[in-house]
Order: sequence, then structure tokens, then C-alpha cells
Amino acid sequence: MGKTISEKILSSRSGTNAYAGQIVEAEVDYVMVNDVTGPIAFREFDMLGVKAKREKMVLIPDHYVPNKDVASAEQAKEMRDFAKRHSIDNYFEVGNGGVCHQVMMDEGFAAPGRLIVGADSHTCTYGGLGAFSTGIGSTEAAAVFATGKLWFKVPETIKVELTGSFKRYVGGKDLIIRIITDIGVDGATYKAFEFSGPGVSNVPVSDRLTIANMAIEAGGKAGIFPCDRLTEEYIKETVKGPYKAIEADRDAKYSQVLRYDLSKLEAMVAYPHLPENGRPVKGSDVKIDQAYLGSCTNGRIEDMRIAAEVIKGRRVADGVRFIVVPASRRVYRQMLDEGLFQIFLDAGAFISGPTCGACLGGYMGILADGEKAISSTNRNFIGRMGHKGSEVYLAGPAVVAASAVSGRICTPDDMEVRE
Repeated sequence: MGKTISEKILSSRSGTNAYAGQIVEAEVDYVMVNDVTGPIAFREFDMLGVKAKREKMVLIPDHYVPNKDVASAEQAKEMRDFAKRHSIDNYFEVGNGGVCHQVMMDEGFAAPGRLIVGADSHTCTYGGLGAFSTGIGSTEAAAVFATGKLWFKVPETIKVELTGSFKRYVGGKDLIIRIITDIGVDGATYKAFEFSGPGVSNVPVSDRLTIANMAIEAGGKAGIFPCDRLTEEYIKETVKGPYKAIEADRDAKYSQVLRYDLSKLEAMVAYPHLPENGRPVKGSDVKIDQAYLGSCTNGRIEDMRIAAEVIKGRRVADGVRFIVVPASRRVYRQMLDEGLFQIFLDAGAFISGPTCGACLGGYMGILADGEKAISSTNRNFIGRMGHKGSEVYLAGPAVVAASAVSGRICTPDDMEVRE
């Protein structure tokens, strides 16, 4: 019987003939922790008294960057001290990194065929590049620090067949909101998504990363795109070391098959308080107090270009705060070089250095009781970005920018009508 991409990667890394449902112990390529999840892992690892698998470890402070208070400063110091004590080369100090998942790609750790784990639920992002990547707990990360290995239950796979091409201002965020709306936030629990079909070649890699990032919002273990010319072009200047692309067998077994014609997809917005509450943006007309562009979901340079195109020559609506957060130092520099900073500043937006702060409701951009925000992030749970009485609506970068200008949730086409 043929195998899915997930089954092939976990078979290769475990040295077994693995299929869905089996338990395997697999060799991990990289394990990543951030400033929130790292300290627990560091303490557990140090109690083991063994030598660290330094070459596999990646430490990236990002959640409270720069530190917002004494507690977060202590967390950051614990990571810094651990990296120094164990001579960890892959430590990305403030000013040299950014949001952990973007840094993992910028610095070439993520690549096709690799097995990557991270103590953060959105580690599944790297599946957009053809890796099997998934989130783990801090104590599991400590185990990988020590052994370089981890046990996995090989997941069943949901096949998502794509045809057609996105319409203008419709993209990966709209597709993944549509999928989650269709199957629910538990519709893929401990399953992998595998994307295929002729439409895949029409999905830019940045959109693939967005889609893979939110696999977890349907309960997914991973979200994986095949490696193709677009993948190879995307990573050619950054990837570290050799990699091997993995393809699914034609006779692979899938638990479910979903089919989407990208040309028929509309711009989507997920209403509070779950990502499964998706609706077409057209006709939404919800008044907002804040617009947020950034995060590991939509903080890449491609997202910034789309939003800048929408907002160029326009102004943020009175009474609306537009917060723009590039996902990494590399994206920040690209924005500067391409003149995007000027566009956003002229529009009245606030631009921050790379951080997860507002996305997780930690600091910067916190919502007050009753306030509503349109956000390019991945979660809109109760109190996610501030007060439990606030509301978060999830959408792609074009809708976020258009809504910032209009003061209400809308598409760029509707924004033109309002002017």
C-alpha cells in the first residue's frame, strides 16, 4: 500500500515501515523553543545532566520582545543564560531574529522532507515548505534536547485537492478559514492535511505557509504542501544543508478528501470567537476600533506588499488604530528597502519591530472591553487579544488594510465604493 507524505517522512526518520496509527521513535532535524516555552524545557533538561544535542536546537525569543515587564525579562535572561551555558549557536537575540516561525524559514532550518518540532502550536507552519512539522510541549522539547529523538503517532491524512487560481485580493488565509469553517475546529484532530492537485502550483509559498500555520486551528497535527519549483525558488538562498523532497504515492490512503476550486473562493472573515465562524467578507460591515497586520500567519513581506498596495495614498479611518508588525528582521529590512514603511506611515499606521506581543494579547495593541479588531492572526478566542469583552475578526492582509481605511470590515472593492 502506498504512503502519504507524513507516513513517508516518519518512516524515513524512524527507520521503520510506518503507517497511520503506528507509534514510532523518530530522529528530529530541529527542535525550536521561544522565550515563553523555553524556560520549562531548560529546567527539565538541566536536571537530566546530559550533553545537549546543540546542532538540533534553535532558541528564539519572540513572544515578549522587547521585554514588557520584570517577569518577561527574567524569562528572556533564562534563555540567554542557557544558550551561553550550553554554547548554543542557533540563538537569535533581540534585534537578530523575530517571530520564531518566520525566523525558522528565514534562517534556512525549515525545508522539504525534514522533521521539525517546536514548543509552540504553530510550528506546523513549515509544512508549507514540505516538512512534517508539529507543536510539542516544553518537557518533550527537553527530551529532544537530550536525545535528538521523539515518539510520534503517525497521523491519518486528509487530502485537500485544489484546482483553479485565487482571484485578486483572495489568498491562503481565505482558503484555510473556508476549510476550518467547513470541517470545524476539531475536524482534523490529530490528522495531517496534505494539499495536492493542479491548483497547488497557483498557490504562492507565502500563502502555503499561512494555510499550514492554521492547520492546528482545525485540530490538525500538520499541514503539508508538496515541494515544487516554487518551493525550491523560495528556499534556494537560505536553506541550510541538503534536503530531500517527499511525494505521496498515488495509491496512498486518506481518511477524507476535500476539494476546492480556488477561482470560486471569496474573501473570508472568521467571526468571534472561533476560527470556524467563517463568512464571506462582503456584507459584513462590522465597525472596528483596531486593525492588526502581522504575526506568524500573515507577517511576511508578501502580506506587507498586499496591504501596502491597498492602503497606498489613503488614510486610516478616524478612530481606528492600524498596527503593522513585520514578522522578522529580514521582513523589516525588506519593507524599508521597498519603501513600504513610507506608505504605511503616510497612511497613519503604527509600525513595530518583530514581536508576537499583540497577537497573543501579551502587550502592545491590547483591546479594551467592547472593542473590535480585524486581525491577520490565527486565533480569535475570547480574550485572545485583550479584554474578554473584546472581539477579534480574522482575515487576510487585503481585508485588514481595506478595513483600516474604511473603519468597517470590508474588501478592497467595497473600500473603493466608500471613498
